[in-house]
Amino acid sequence: MNLRVTACRDRDTWDRAVLSAGGHPLQLWGWGEVKSRYAWSADRLLVHDADGVQVGAAQVLYRRLPPPFKSLAYIPRGPVADEPARGEVLRAIAEHVKATRKPVGLTIEPDWADPKSPLPKGVSDDEVATIERTAPAGWLAAVAGAGFRRSSNTGLIPRTLVVDLTPDEDDILKAFNSSTRQNVRKSFRAENVRFGVVTSESDLEQVLAINKETGKRAGFAVHDDAYHRAIRDELGERSQLVVAWEGDDVVAFVWLVVSDTTAFELYGGVSPRGMKLRLNYGLKFHAMKHVKAQGVSRYDFNGLLNDGISDFKRQFSKHEDLLIGTWDKPLSPLYPAFATALPKVRTALKRGVPAAKATMRDPKSAVTTVRARFSHTSSAE
Repeated sequence: MNLRVTACRDRDTWDRAVLSAGGHPLQLWGWGEVKSRYAWSADRLLVHDADGVQVGAAQVLYRRLPPPFKSLAYIPRGPVADEPARGEVLRAIAEHVKATRKPVGLTIEPDWADPKSPLPKGVSDDEVATIERTAPAGWLAAVAGAGFRRSSNTGLIPRTLVVDLTPDEDDILKAFNSSTRQNVRKSFRAENVRFGVVTSESDLEQVLAINKETGKRAGFAVHDDAYHRAIRDELGERSQLVVAWEGDDVVAFVWLVVSDTTAFELYGGVSPRGMKLRLNYGLKFHAMKHVKAQGVSRYDFNGLLNDGISDFKRQFSKHEDLLIGTWDKPLSPLYPAFATALPKVRTALKRGVPAAKATMRDPKSAVTTVRARFSHTSSAE
């Protein structure tokens, strides 16, 4: 396949290309602008065949690294490409990235289901690991044939839950656990409770407070307030903050980014009062109904781990989903040295380039460091 890669520098043109191809919201122009406020830069690449037909698109994020490594290229939930073209699209993008930006490597975390997905609910980690060790076949073999290899240095968690929103609302509800259905109905009947979308600054302030409280309670880091406002400002109508109020008080929220096909949970949280009323149950279903009304067909809960939050998510379906995960392609002779230090570098990058420089000066010590486990909020930090 003779493919041509060109840079796109117009926001409307880019978003139309992503949306028309069923792309993920993290491939929208606004997400690249959010990340560009925080030490990343973004290129938007369109891939056309010899007849001028678009066969792929990729928003590529670059994180500057200390010399001699230059940068790392990363495609969150992309590229966008149909199955038959995926291998060739990836090959063309990697060649373009190497020629134009010369990063040490290219990491992809596509929104592509593993051929063995969906999986039974409660599938064990060992069973998932066995699937991930299986030799690639079909279009996935073409991904490997383009020079990409699986990586355990995961940013966005591949094991997730994607709810199909195409059935009617009653059938979606029937897929929940019986106790979950009861909690949904109970929350809808709760006195002085309503669900909707945040439009005011005062409500946003309440959401940010709950987010910090939830992070502290669950033991994960949260971004600062400016980062969350950047999501609101850069994504515009594609950023949808759905909440539950009791009276005038926000007591639960889910922060979505939304494309034409996919609603993706960035963050969620609930106050102690919201937990007591179990409003987080009703809020999830309300959020699904909210995006379904927009024509969205997929609701992605964004990652499953072995924790209480993931146990809560699993109540909303009888299955789990598995994406193909993280794949890396070396683009420099220096890549082996970089890969040796990568786990510690990814942690250091959160603290800025100076910390990363110290890491790269002593890659051997990095090998002994326990790998940082990214939360879903650290996918491009």
